[in-house]
Amino acid sequence: MNSFITIAEHTREQLLYLLEMARLFEEQPNRNLLEGKVVATLFFEPSTRTRLSFETAVNRLGGRVIGFSDASNTSTSKGESLKDTIMMVSNYADLIVMRHYLEGAARYASEVSPVPVINAGDGANQHPSQTMLDLYSILKTQGTLDNLNIHLVGDLKYGRTVHSLLQAMRHFNPTFHFIAPKELSMPEEYKLYCKEHHIKYVEHSEFDEDTIAEADIIYMTRVQRERFTDLMEYERVKDVYILRGSMLCKSKPNLRILHPLPRVNEIAYDVDDNEKAYYFQQARNGLFAREAIICNALGIGLEQIK
Repeated sequence: MNSFITIAEHTREQLLYLLEMARLFEEQPNRNLLEGKVVATLFFEPSTRTRLSFETAVNRLGGRVIGFSDASNTSTSKGESLKDTIMMVSNYADLIVMRHYLEGAARYASEVSPVPVINAGDGANQHPSQTMLDLYSILKTQGTLDNLNIHLVGDLKYGRTVHSLLQAMRHFNPTFHFIAPKELSMPEEYKLYCKEHHIKYVEHSEFDEDTIAEADIIYMTRVQRERFTDLMEYERVKDVYILRGSMLCKSKPNLRILHPLPRVNEIAYDVDDNEKAYYFQQARNGLFAREAIICNALGIGLEQIK
């Protein structure tokens, strides 16, 4: 089965294949490729963009959607195990898209499910479908994925989007700049991953116009209140790094600013009108990337899309 659990399992060629599928879906997003197919969206954790873009993708491809966006209204609130939920839902669906608050939940679901599973985010671990739309956004704005300076800013400890992006970019010789307060710095396991895969990285504590002057991509992240057990610690770090329009005065012409959204206050509103702001277009790209992921999971290839 073509479950989509972690970006680390994909080769450069596989990633470029999916990106080419996304490009074709952007040219024509409405295709009757999923006629007779049912996709279950199981969101054990709140989501807006991810859930709606997956459901829109299924609808635009001619399929049908079942599922839930609030686990408290399901049998899990009665104590049903994840395994039993997956086995039950697989009776009704050809594909399961799942977001879960526990790290490793998507991997477990894929191991017990008789139908393919797409990981729509598992705790602070991975968010591979977000990474595909991030890669597509970077490719569209830079014309390449190779040899870029990518600045990751904010919550690098719990930010599953930056963890997945780091692993995906190992094929493209990036230089990463990790910009985070000590409490939210990139976990050691990902720094070791960089060393093992010869990924260059630099750590910064300052976030100003000089720090970002050489950036091709600034990837802002929200400090995630829901990941903190100590709210005092959250209050201490939540406003450490805020990107303001004045900070772009020395930036490169090709710079684009990405954010997985939702934002709180880490990007000032005066950035929105700058031509280098790309986060809303980035969210739109999620539709095309997720159409590609869904089709690939169901065994529909490029030759059926062209």
